[in-house]
Amino acid sequence: MTEGGSEQDRGVGGTSHRAAAWLAWSTCLLCVALLAFSGVLPLLNGPSEGRGSTWGTEYNNFIFPVVILAFALVGALVASRLPGNAIGWICLAIGLALSLGGMADEYSVYAQATRPGLLPGGEYAAWLQNWAWIPAVGLMGTFTILLFPTGRLPTHRWRAVAWLSGAVLLLASLSEAFSPGKLAEAPNVTNPFGIESARGALELVNTGSFLLLPLCFVLSAFSMVLRFRRSAGVERQQLKWFTTAAVLLGACFPFVFVVPWGVAEDLVTLLFAGLPIAIGIAILRYRLYDIDVLVNRALVYGSLTVLLAATYVGGVVGLQYVFRALTGQGSTLAVVASTLVIAALFNPLRRRVQAFVDRRFYRKKYDAAKTLEDFNARLREETDLDALSSDVVGVARRTMQPAHVSLWLRPNPEPKARSAALRQFGHE
Repeated sequence: MTEGGSEQDRGVGGTSHRAAAWLAWSTCLLCVALLAFSGVLPLLNGPSEGRGSTWGTEYNNFIFPVVILAFALVGALVASRLPGNAIGWICLAIGLALSLGGMADEYSVYAQATRPGLLPGGEYAAWLQNWAWIPAVGLMGTFTILLFPTGRLPTHRWRAVAWLSGAVLLLASLSEAFSPGKLAEAPNVTNPFGIESARGALELVNTGSFLLLPLCFVLSAFSMVLRFRRSAGVERQQLKWFTTAAVLLGACFPFVFVVPWGVAEDLVTLLFAGLPIAIGIAILRYRLYDIDVLVNRALVYGSLTVLLAATYVGGVVGLQYVFRALTGQGSTLAVVASTLVIAALFNPLRRRVQAFVDRRFYRKKYDAAKTLEDFNARLREETDLDALSSDVVGVARRTMQPAHVSLWLRPNPEPKARSAALRQFGHE
């Protein structure tokens, strides 16, 4: 059963389901076509160093197109199946904005630097890619969070935040698009649509909108926190998928500024693809309840990796210090000994970390498991049927927490019927 009911099946504004599916997949194919065009132009443009654009360096590898494809494909799937859910259309809009910006960047470089004068409109392509990232990033940080997973606001009180976010995104895009002077993403190009007479007003609007945009991000995130606290059942599982992808992205983002290599930037860029993937799994409900297993394993093995790495580094450094103090030089025995210690500690440490995670983050599951273990121990020695029945009912009530529990026992068969049943299996 899919989410949304009849309202989502009817579509947006009376649009039929078939027309919505056609529009969704057409937009997705347009994104793919733009990506294909953008994949050819870098081969003609050559290295991207010195372009003055933030798009070109990302488009010379496969990572950024993967992110765009993830948004476009998930958006098409959700919008075609649940046209009344705005999340699918938002994902499509993000994918289209990103693909347009990437294509415009490569086109402007080819038209103005690689083969000047061969293709028209190079400055207009530079103008497009200068501001196309604003709606894409803004939608990710505001309406995707505000409307997930139902496509509707948590309550009517959040309409003010939605209107504020929409106004800020519109003003930021317009002010960036029509501000006169050199383009920020292409410093060698003057804005062809810049309005010189409105420079002061546009600068004021630009500054104000970019100051309010982080506030909209924070308010949207707060709405998801409140929605998660009030959610239950399927909706809570859906929110877990999205929040897990967002937390993972947020946790890795600071490494872009700490790690000097481009690997951290590529990793964070790739993690953006986790957002639409989580959205697709949550809304389409494919393996929805696997998120608890994934989070559990991530907590366990993430903590285990940190502990083992710290033990290994500490062991190597400490043993090297001991060897230098005794012999005056280091020794490879420190590495060998630390490796053996790590191998010996892996399973015991994993069990302890798993138990700690279950106690700290999965208390209900941990209590249920302990209850079942205690029941199994008593079951081996229990001979009183009435006491056993009471134990079964109590364990079911504490572990499963159903609304009602009852136990039926089959009547004891007559001796003749019991003998016939035994003879079926070759017993007297």
